[in-house]
Amino acid sequence: MPEAAFEDVLAVHQLYGRQSHAIDSGRAREWAETFTADGEFSSPSYPAPSTGTAGLTAFAERFHAGCLASGETLRHVVGTVDVRPGATPDELSAHAYLQIIGTPADGSPPRTHRLTVIADELRRTAGGWRIRHRVVHRDA
Repeated sequence: MPEAAFEDVLAVHQLYGRQSHAIDSGRAREWAETFTADGEFSSPSYPAPSTGTAGLTAFAERFHAGCLASGETLRHVVGTVDVRPGATPDELSAHAYLQIIGTPADGSPPRTHRLTVIADELRRTAGGWRIRHRVVHRDA
């Protein structure tokens, strides 16, 4: 199986880092802009997919508001990233493990909220790699 170019793999890792910091810090629009303008996020934790920049921004705003209301700081931890070439030079696919860790404001020990697998289809844009479609899977 062909390998993705080193520069592309590094760019995807950076994208995931920027994305995690953005949603965890309440920077909803910045998080949404890690997707293509027509990007889609689908997770079994939520009732329906979020699509397009406006829909993704609204999703991230609701997510952060829920964190504030819960009294926990949530952190997205992405690891074990596997990036593969797509059908064209401007497409990649990636799979990674995603943990969401919550730290309560009352000093209680952190806890794992979810351990999932993300499956992404990425597209090269004028602004760099962006996620066109993300599906979050929970282990059965």
